[in-house]
Amino acid sequence: MNANCKWDERRQPWRLSPSDARTEYEVDFARVIHSGSFRRLQGKTQILNLGDSDFYRTRLTHSLEVSNIASGIVRYLYKHASYHPAHANLPPTSLIQAVSLTHDLGHPPFGHGGEVALNYCMRDHGGFEGNGQTLRIATKLEHFSDNHGYNFTRRAILGILKYPVPYKSVVNPDITPSMKPGASAIDIIDRKKSKPPKCYFDCEQEVVDWVLSSVSFEERTLFQNTLIVEGKHKRTLHKSLDASIMDTADDIAYGIHDLEDSIALRLISEKEFRLRIDDKICSPLLEFLASKGESVDTYNNMVKSLFGSGKERKRCISRLVGVMINSTRFTTCEVLKDPIVRYGVGLSEEHRAFLDRLQEIVEEFVILSPNVQHLEFKGQTMVVSVFEALASDPKSLLPRDAYESFVKSSEPNRVICDFVAGMTDRYLLKTFERLFSPRMGSVFDKL
Repeated sequence: MNANCKWDERRQPWRLSPSDARTEYEVDFARVIHSGSFRRLQGKTQILNLGDSDFYRTRLTHSLEVSNIASGIVRYLYKHASYHPAHANLPPTSLIQAVSLTHDLGHPPFGHGGEVALNYCMRDHGGFEGNGQTLRIATKLEHFSDNHGYNFTRRAILGILKYPVPYKSVVNPDITPSMKPGASAIDIIDRKKSKPPKCYFDCEQEVVDWVLSSVSFEERTLFQNTLIVEGKHKRTLHKSLDASIMDTADDIAYGIHDLEDSIALRLISEKEFRLRIDDKICSPLLEFLASKGESVDTYNNMVKSLFGSGKERKRCISRLVGVMINSTRFTTCEVLKDPIVRYGVGLSEEHRAFLDRLQEIVEEFVILSPNVQHLEFKGQTMVVSVFEALASDPKSLLPRDAYESFVKSSEPNRVICDFVAGMTDRYLLKTFERLFSPRMGSVFDKL
């Protein structure tokens, strides 16, 4: 580590008052909790569109669950992996909670459909990607400092830097966001070509340079290595210790909690579940249940619990989450030396395969189902329409504060993108109706 850099430093100098009992990382956590960006997650889609039911998860409840699981991973490793050299570098609870609660702030309205839509809109202006927008919100757009967003500590920013490579270094020039050929009456985005690379935006280079000044130039170069994937964008290879904990918790929440929602709303049947997730792929879980004195026929009991009463399902889901947390372990990237980037956290191979299968069944029967895809298509179309309307006459159509930022910015299209990406699903829908619906509307409608 660079001796002149500290992980708890902030870009804009700021000191705790003598009477403040908090640590620097507890300040990071508090700033997330009290921010508008965090509150807006209650109005953003996780998988199922808002308004269908009051049961399933939003981006807000998902983020709270990721935070809880990530904290559980840290506690588990702190207790059971004291022998490992990474143990001394485990993040404090407040830090991993701040990172976890922040991880989805950049997701636009209507989930990944909105993400694809904004990447198409920004095709000539540096692209759009949800994780890249999270970094932008955290370091520029939130209101806890003059010009540095939350003004997080260096380590917190590194923790939310899930993909530590700029857009220009990972984008495949042969994959250009475009409209789908063939349609004659309406314009349809080519979703495959418009899917963004996982990255940070080129315009955030200055803050990433500051964050990574904590490691040597040689390690930074290695940390930012990418993998060429034929026919796709390049893929990043490394994450910091904190980012890997958050990412593992995110995968657990996505695979298990979204499965719970899908079963409860009867989008996945017991028959479909049994056909795709058999006792072999479930063996890590079944072995754990057997070790706790469960019945010999643990597979059938587990499936019956998942598709039984709400109480039975919740107990089973809790066990699944617990098993996954207890299967986490440290990983090591031998080419890196600084412990914050050298070490990571992941799942054992068997548990990773089981979790991947859970995610696959959610994707097959929920995310890619016509029911969800219809809404994603509609949301995507509305996002593009609103963006292009605002961009056509920003002085007339943007709210005054957004227009002031637009005029001052060297990247005005990015300001319009920030405005649209920050909308909740409902706000985007209202804006679309105000701009395009035949109804008259009212000057008293809030912009």
